[in-house]
Amino acid sequence: MDSKLVIPLVALAATTLGGPAAARPRAVIEMFTSQGCSSCPPADRVLLELARDPDVIALSLPVDYWDYLGWKDTLAHSAFSARQRDYASARGDRQVYTPQAVVNGVTASVGSNRAELGHEIGRAGLPVAVAARETDGRLAIEVGAASGAASGAAQKGEVWVLPVLRAHEVAIGRGENRGHSVAYVNVVRGLVRVGAWTGAAARFEVPLDQTRAGGSDGYVVLLQIAEPGRPAAILGAAKGPGL
Repeated sequence: MDSKLVIPLVALAATTLGGPAAARPRAVIEMFTSQGCSSCPPADRVLLELARDPDVIALSLPVDYWDYLGWKDTLAHSAFSARQRDYASARGDRQVYTPQAVVNGVTASVGSNRAELGHEIGRAGLPVAVAARETDGRLAIEVGAASGAASGAAQKGEVWVLPVLRAHEVAIGRGENRGHSVAYVNVVRGLVRVGAWTGAAARFEVPLDQTRAGGSDGYVVLLQIAEPGRPAAILGAAKGPGL
């Protein structure tokens, strides 16, 4: 993954504490999309709808591999293309296309298929509680203890902060979507690794200003299984104010 976008952070504190009691979402949807793909605007509209669901964390991850078609995506980054390929490799199907929605880091479907996404959300779940709050210029992240299905992966967990641009509209001047304006929600602007999670309830703190990137005005926290060199199942998540 691109080192210019993936930012390692050393947590200011990582201490054991009681598990957070905050309500948790059911699903994290990562929508891999492109301004140069004529099939993507319907999926972008689906994500706008899903972002209003309090049980869902909806994320846009614009990819750059269609830039050669005549329009360079203004929000894309090669790190998102790499993340999508890594997910496909982890699933074993190696299917990489746009629009593609990945749910909880595990299942993939056509991003514009609202019915299929609804089905995946309905059977999804995040087994570990995660909470985030801002205090004294820092972001405090509380992660609960592993239990049940999550316990087997406890030694490989990683905490990530994803800075996001909550809303952005792009007028596309060339390519397959020329002449159209596309509205995006929760556009990921960076991938910030906070630290490792051992399976015990823990607290992490990072400077709040270090979780900002690319004009972002919000953030999402992910607890994700750490497979060697690639992302895997998301075990827990939280979103910042206004998302």
